[in-house]
Amino acid sequence: MPVHIKASKGDVAGNVIAVGDPGRVDLLTPLLQDARVVNTHRGLKVVTGSYRDTWITLATHGIGAPSAAIVFEELHQLGAKRIVRLGTTGGIRRDTRIGDVIVATGAAYTIGGCGLGQYMPGICAPTSPDPVLTTRIMMMMEESGIQYKQGPVFSSDAFYAESPDFAVKMEHYGLIAVEMEAAALFALGWMRGIQTACVLVVSDVLHGEEAFKKYLTTEELADLFTRMGRVLMEVYSRYYTVDGVIVH
Repeated sequence: MPVHIKASKGDVAGNVIAVGDPGRVDLLTPLLQDARVVNTHRGLKVVTGSYRDTWITLATHGIGAPSAAIVFEELHQLGAKRIVRLGTTGGIRRDTRIGDVIVATGAAYTIGGCGLGQYMPGICAPTSPDPVLTTRIMMMMEESGIQYKQGPVFSSDAFYAESPDFAVKMEHYGLIAVEMEAAALFALGWMRGIQTACVLVVSDVLHGEEAFKKYLTTEELADLFTRMGRVLMEVYSRYYTVDGVIVH
């Protein structure tokens, strides 16, 4: 029984877009019809509505993997069949720029980190997204004329722990960007049978002369988040209408 999301089955759609900032839920809600708030408990705002006759839920997962894992688990308990995280990230690879869009093709994490050590003691969890859902998102972005980069990200448990040396090392390992929740989402996806994906907007970079000098907010990235939110809704509408309908 969900403890933190005070909603019932029928309140959450099979198709979910999850965000860290509740302000992004507010930003994307106007794209939905018949939208209704189904949870505000603990600041985890959750809204469900319709996009082109497909029911979609917008959910706040908070900051960091342990918080997010609770939300992902409870969304699954309430009927979510697929969850796409739409969030921000810090660019690690030297070709990343603020405002870039990144599709995560996998997620590395510290051994035992992201809360996953408690799920799978002594084992590194499988942290890759659902390949079909991820491919469909990339195809829709290309159809919509949106340029993007793709690659594995690093899911960190400490927002302020990164340094230029960290960025150099992570780029050497082949990682494109750093965020905080993708590894938990992907691992739980395989454990619970949820299709997952992660699309990220670069809000800051950890390399070069711009390192740690600028961090764009949800408000400053609003147009890009709205555009990406519409892309994800189009994917759900085109490919997941029937089995995505949980409410009503």
